[in-house]
Parts: sequence; structure tokens; C-alpha cells
Amino acid sequence: MNCRGCAAPLSLPLIDLGTSPPSNAYVHADRIEQAEQWVPLKVAVCEQCWLVQTEDYTSADSLFDADYAYFSSFSSTWLAHAERYVAEMVERFGLTADSRVVEVAANDGYLLQYVAARGIKCLGVEPTRSTAQAAREKGLEIRELFFGRDTAAQLKSEGWAADLMAANNVLAHVPDINDFLGGFATLLKPTGVATFEFPQLLTLMAGAQFDTLYHEHYSYLSLTAVQTLCERNGLEVFDVSQLSTHGGSLRVFVQRNDGARRAVQPAVQQQLQAELDAGVKTPGYYATLAPAAERIKHNLLRFLLQAKADGKRVVGYGAAAKGNTLLNYAGVKPDLLAWVADANPHKQGKFLPGSRIPIVAPAQIDIEKPDYVLVLPWNLLHEVSQQLAQVRQWDGRFVIAVPELSVL
Repeated sequence: MNCRGCAAPLSLPLIDLGTSPPSNAYVHADRIEQAEQWVPLKVAVCEQCWLVQTEDYTSADSLFDADYAYFSSFSSTWLAHAERYVAEMVERFGLTADSRVVEVAANDGYLLQYVAARGIKCLGVEPTRSTAQAAREKGLEIRELFFGRDTAAQLKSEGWAADLMAANNVLAHVPDINDFLGGFATLLKPTGVATFEFPQLLTLMAGAQFDTLYHEHYSYLSLTAVQTLCERNGLEVFDVSQLSTHGGSLRVFVQRNDGARRAVQPAVQQQLQAELDAGVKTPGYYATLAPAAERIKHNLLRFLLQAKADGKRVVGYGAAAKGNTLLNYAGVKPDLLAWVADANPHKQGKFLPGSRIPIVAPAQIDIEKPDYVLVLPWNLLHEVSQQLAQVRQWDGRFVIAVPELSVL
């Protein structure tokens, strides 16, 4: 395989997580007897542009289909983050009722609802029918499309040249990352700004966050790689900030390289230097993740097996993609993790891909009063432990597996 960023041959492996179904391919109850598609989950590093990426085994249209079950609005933490983002962008860039905002990967309208509430005309681009319909129910205008240069040209011809384009947690999800970024250079006004948010490679490596690797994530991004990609596609990075979301993310600000260019902020060079100091341009930097993942797997299995031997009940919370990577890599099945609760009704009544662990409503926790609740989206531990504070009333305890097994 060649690098999807620069086309150089890929020769440096990061990790091999075996085979698994796509992490968001939840199994319907009426299909429980049918076989799933298991495909390799391998990640490699380009030694030319240092883009970390999955090897190609699945297509985007099969991953982001009409039954796509990730709805952003079920996380109060994420909603608050989106509302703050809108307020900050309006203030920083002087957005008004005459401005145009386009969000790529608008999901269920979790962010654009706050743009519309300020009287700013906005448009969402979202390829998954399930979430697009949820956004329309909020009164938002949504186009069910995959974004790229052609899409951008069409939207521009319809009057949607943008003052602000938002792309939260989508840059990692696109197979043709050059076409995707080229679309932003096409649709932005000469004075426009685009922001990209994505989990950053430094925190992934430092925190052994191997569970954030899954088929829907084609790329794992450093500013080093993103800057190169942007330059190749008519964009310039002019600012960057660090975020706590998803266990540690970057928000990158870009502009057209042929427009009214803003000064590049010192934070850009500071982040690039931090990545250089960490070793992102050296092969040895990438050698630590695989042994860390194996250690995490073994620690989780030891805990689950001991809990079963002691007659303790262990359940999960959060039917998240990262949890599916962890459970399938570790080979966990319902005998060790009875079920997983999730607040999203679109997931309830289905089964986790691969492990076939049932997904239930959170009310089941109060009914069964388990001894342990394994929080699979560990980045939302604070939110979950507050929502499920009653677990401590019967001496139940919360558990996370990444980066270290912790019983809280």
C-alpha cells in the first residue's frame, strides 16, 4: 500500500490489532445469526510525510451508511464543547447574520444548532442518513453528501462560499484526504477560516490509546502531517490550540494560501517543535504502542477473569467505537462482560460488532446493580460517573482499562 497523503510506499508498521468488524457496524437482533465481515485492522506510518494511517480494507460508503449509529448529541460534554466553539468563533472572526457557516460532518446538528440560534445562515454536510435526518428535525439545512472538491464546487455555485467551515473529528475519517482538504480551499471565501479538530498523535502515543484505532479512522494526525497535507492542497495553518476532548485533541485553524492571509501564530511552531522533540519523525517513536496495547489487553482479561471467579457482576457503559476495538482485540465476550448500557436509543437492542455483547438502556444498571461498570469511552469518565453516581450507593465501582486498568 502507498501513503494516502503523499503516495510514498508504506513500510513502517505501527500496530497489528488482528481482525475485527468495523467498530460502528452494530448488529441488529434479527441478524444475530448472520456472519459479520471481519477485516484486518493494521496501522502503518509513512516515513516521508509521517502520516499515520490504517491499511485499506474497507470503503467509506460501507462504514458511513444509512444505519450509522454515532449521534453526537447524546454527550452533554460534547454539546457544551460545541456551544463554546460557536461562541468563540463568532467573537474571534466577527461572524454576523450576513456570514455563512458550513460544517462538514454535521452529524445530528449538535453544533449547527448553536450557529442557527445566533441567526447566522448555516449548512451541514453529512453523508449518513440517520444523523442527517436528526439534524433536519432541529430545523437545519443538511446535504447528504461525502465532501470533496466536486461537492465544494457545487455548494459554491449555490451561494455557500463560507466565512467559517467547521470539521470536528472528521479529518481522520476520510479515505481521500487530499480531495477532502482541497474542498475546503474551494469553498472558503478568500477571507474565510476553517477549523479542524482531531485527536492528536502525541496523546495517542503517550497514553497508549490504541483503542482509538479503528476502521472508520483512516488517519491518526499530528500537526506535522496536517501542515504538509494543507500546503499540498492550497491551505495554510495559521493557528493551533490544544483541547482536552477525546483524551487530547488539536484544533487547527487554516486559511486559503491565496487569500487575505492572517499572521501565523507562534503556537504553530511551538506545536511542531513539541512533535519533533517527541520523535514523530523517527521510526523508533512508533515502537512503543504495540507492547502497551498487549499489556492493557492482558490486564483487562486478568481483571474480568478474577471478577468472574469471585462471583462479581461486570457490565459496560458506552457502546463506543473505541470500546469495540478494545473488546475485540482482547477477545471479550458476554461471559465476561454481560452487557453494555448506552444512552443512544439507536444502539439499544442491538449487539456490539464482533463480541456480540448486548446493548441495553442505562436503566438496566439500576435494575441489576452490578459490582463493576467498565466505562469504555474513558474520555467521558467524569461525565459518566456523575450521571451514574447511584452506582456507589450499592458499593459498585467504575473501571477503565486505558491507559492503565483502574478501579475507581
